[in-house]
Amino acid sequence: MIAENVAFGIIAAAMALGAIGVVRTKNIVHAALYLVVVLAGGAAQFILLGQEFVAWVQVLVYIGAVIVLFLFGIMLTRAPMHPADSLDNNLRWPAAVTALFLVGILSGLLVHTFHGQKLNDLEPVRTNQITNSIFTTYIVPFEVVGVLLLGALIGAVLLARKD
Repeated sequence: MIAENVAFGIIAAAMALGAIGVVRTKNIVHAALYLVVVLAGGAAQFILLGQEFVAWVQVLVYIGAVIVLFLFGIMLTRAPMHPADSLDNNLRWPAAVTALFLVGILSGLLVHTFHGQKLNDLEPVRTNQITNSIFTTYIVPFEVVGVLLLGALIGAVLLARKD
């Protein structure tokens, strides 16, 4: 149990540093690569939970497809790699207040929902339960995301055309 906690801490720290790198870097390609670190950390967290199927879906769909789509969009739109203008502004304090407000709301919701309950982690969710929920309950959002990604790819190609 201690090794799992140490592994969780290391992965969570890598994810936090990657998330900070996403928003702090000025190079858009580096931001996409930092996002790969964050998503890979999410997959590693699923491995720690014993959910290998969800971890591989995370790797294949998000790292394998979405990040490649981001990189294609970056290349096709010829986004500047090093912007000349500073990306900094004076909205740090409102952003910090908003972030603290969001943390308070989410913490309150979690305490309200799980107050005094112990989660049963001895019964892992099986793959057939996940696939049944994806392809029955959540089929419409699943298809909408696919159409949205296709539209983003088509839009990037249209923006990159030299007409």
